[in-house]
Amino acid sequence: MKRREFISLLGSAAALWPISARAQIPLVGFVNSSSAQAQADVMAAYRRGLEESGFIEGKNVLIESRFANGQYDRLPELLGDLVTRKVAVIMAGGPPAAIAAKTTTSTIPIVFTSGDDPVQTGLVSSINRPGGNATGIYIFFSDVETKKLGLLRELVPNADLMAAMVNPSFPTANKQTQELHDAAGKLRQRIQIFNASNELEIDAAFALIMQVQASAMLVAADPFFASRRDQIVSLATKYAIPAVYEQRAFTTIGGLMSYGTNLPEGYRQAGIYTGRILKGEKPADLPVVLSNKFEFVINLKVAKALGLAVSANLLSTADEVLE
Repeated sequence: MKRREFISLLGSAAALWPISARAQIPLVGFVNSSSAQAQADVMAAYRRGLEESGFIEGKNVLIESRFANGQYDRLPELLGDLVTRKVAVIMAGGPPAAIAAKTTTSTIPIVFTSGDDPVQTGLVSSINRPGGNATGIYIFFSDVETKKLGLLRELVPNADLMAAMVNPSFPTANKQTQELHDAAGKLRQRIQIFNASNELEIDAAFALIMQVQASAMLVAADPFFASRRDQIVSLATKYAIPAVYEQRAFTTIGGLMSYGTNLPEGYRQAGIYTGRILKGEKPADLPVVLSNKFEFVINLKVAKALGLAVSANLLSTADEVLE
């Protein structure tokens, strides 16, 4: 072989090596019901979980991310695309994404995070022995709307009417609405539910809330609302209405207070499970993890701007007070 031919052959082999090497690195499909911006913190937590299991993105694992931006009807298409890319594991964040993933494939391992009971929604056969191709993290949301309404009532005790914004497209919207009515009944608090499932309806809901002269409002847990948190907090600030949200991220951008499960912790655990599956364990043998670490956050600066006196009890109960 001539020297020039040998060098050419060597160069071709070197060029092909990274492609071949990349082919050996497992690909994880990450699909989420919300938006990339809203889920930046949970994505970081998910990567931490993967690293705890020995997988570092770009080194020995690759991640393809897809976000529905609260448009749940897009999930089947996003998941179908990940399936064609032959992902080794699907990480499905949020109840709509988890259900859509389970519907899309019965063979690719699925790790989910879901606030709905995974047995009742058909994701797994049982908590301890999931069976099938899915397991994950049950992010406990039971009674969270009741707790949020109670906290709001304590902060605004003289509210004649409270409003609640619910996304009717969310799988548990009916359950949330019933929970809120039941909680309001026990508190003897008047409440009115306003539906919103897109940006324009959020604007319209706020206008109606002001029209009925509600004294405070609750934003129900929902990935779409999380993806529109800038819009929602901006409107609450514009109309100077006290509001309680699900996630800490709402309070860090100017929301009054939040109460809900620590989502990053749930996603970190999901990252650990993804790593275990990549190492060869089966979803059917991995019990669903119950993530029930709650956090209550108050933005004291916002409370003062609204002229609200935060009781010593609320301050002592809060996990974090932003000043």
